[in-house]
Amino acid sequence: MRPISIAFRTVLLILFAGFLALPVLAVLASWLPWGQGDGQAGQILREMAATVLPRYAGTTLWLALLVAAGAAVVGTCTAAAVTLFDFPGRRTFEWLLLLPLAMPAYVTAYAYTDFLQFSGPLQVGLRSTFGLEGRVLPEIRSLGGAVWVFIFSLYPYVYLLARTALGERAAHLMEAARLLGAPLPRRIRAVALPLARPAVAAGVALVLMETLADFGVSSYFGIQTFTTGIYKAWLSMDNRLAAAQLATMLLVVVLMLLHLEQRAQQRMRFATGGGRAGSAEAQPLALRGGRRWLAWAVCALPVLMGFVAPVAFMLRPLAADWSALPWERFMEWAWHSVRLGGITATLAVLAALTLAFALRRRPDPVTRGVVRLASLGYAVPGAVIVVGLLLPVGWLQAAVPHWGVGALVTATSFGIVWAYLVRFCAVALQSVNSGYARIPASLDDSARMLGVGSVGLMSRVHWPLLKRSTAAAALLVFVDVMKELPATMVLRPFNSDTLAVVAYQLARDERLGEAALPSLALVAVGLVPVILLSRTLRSR
Repeated sequence: MRPISIAFRTVLLILFAGFLALPVLAVLASWLPWGQGDGQAGQILREMAATVLPRYAGTTLWLALLVAAGAAVVGTCTAAAVTLFDFPGRRTFEWLLLLPLAMPAYVTAYAYTDFLQFSGPLQVGLRSTFGLEGRVLPEIRSLGGAVWVFIFSLYPYVYLLARTALGERAAHLMEAARLLGAPLPRRIRAVALPLARPAVAAGVALVLMETLADFGVSSYFGIQTFTTGIYKAWLSMDNRLAAAQLATMLLVVVLMLLHLEQRAQQRMRFATGGGRAGSAEAQPLALRGGRRWLAWAVCALPVLMGFVAPVAFMLRPLAADWSALPWERFMEWAWHSVRLGGITATLAVLAALTLAFALRRRPDPVTRGVVRLASLGYAVPGAVIVVGLLLPVGWLQAAVPHWGVGALVTATSFGIVWAYLVRFCAVALQSVNSGYARIPASLDDSARMLGVGSVGLMSRVHWPLLKRSTAAAALLVFVDVMKELPATMVLRPFNSDTLAVVAYQLARDERLGEAALPSLALVAVGLVPVILLSRTLRSR
């Protein structure tokens, strides 16, 4: 019975791996001439190369380079300021700098547009005050505006990793360099920056993955990136093959970034290894005079631009016309978001517990491969997942229309929850695995010696020790589902608009005042994991 049971569990794991890998496999299979006619894939690629592909590639490249440089500078400077130096408000800035994580980038874009556009209060006030005519400020809906939004929305990825790397040994090593006579600029250049470089590289890779996966900012600002090109090819041009090929190019770039991030994480563990011997004696350098206020300004500017200003911009229209807001429909939108988030969080946690338990019991190559495949989903952009799900649905619908596969995936909650699981199962799995890492293997050995089976081991030994990690996993998946836009827009059931979709649609229709209500609700939900993260970092 035992070999049969092991074989059955292996088959289930492989089927689950196929369930999660289907979008990626379908996108890659779009290059095969299945029912498309020989050479059509190459013909479409040549047509795109002669028309839209250079624009998509050029815009995406410039956006990625500028955002990477800006996020690296802002994240590294703020991490160095709160880690290496002591100045007024340093302890407060340690957690304030995390607040932009609660702001979806597309919400920040709506807020800045409402305030800075031609008809916004700032330009109207400047024209009336100084007697000016025409446009006073540059157009916010541009590549430069998108770079600004992404930098101040995503720099916390770099800040978190760089702060962790510098907090390990930087203060102690900089103190040693000071005793050897090295001036402050040389200590920063020769000691702090080399320690933070792997962490900054890992953070920049995460920033770029989020930037490339974005649809809300690029679409709203009218920027021709790969993501907007995928949706335009599918929805406007009705060309599934072109959308799949664009999705493949985007997927290849994201996988390269994921590989870079993993290598940087390995280098970061090596660079910060060796323990914390002597770090208790090393204290942050107290700044004097203008330097302390410069450090204060360096930390205050990202918080102001990435959180305080967008929230204030959105609160303005709410305060101006509070009673006219669609409160009844808002409760309906919120319910749809909470329902989808709750279902996905529950299923993702169950899948994560199953995979993590299977890996702990039998860490064979098949189990490790399935877990690695499940962890890949978070790096796959929502646009790629949508194309990867709809392609096989279209093939099956054309081959066997009486099955009704299209209605099953695109008109019910099944399809969108499937996309969410592919996208966010990795989030739950990472949190559960971190909980398992704190459970010693000796407990499993003791339970087996006492005759406890697999079910008893999970329910009586592992589960009481995994409750906090499981709750954190469910919370993170829930918040990510609430903020997800690209997959939700295409796959949501009829009459089931979520807060993210409604905020995008209202902003696209220039009803920015009404878009503030669902946008602020998303920010409030996003604040919960940020607050828990800041408390965890401070306790450490």
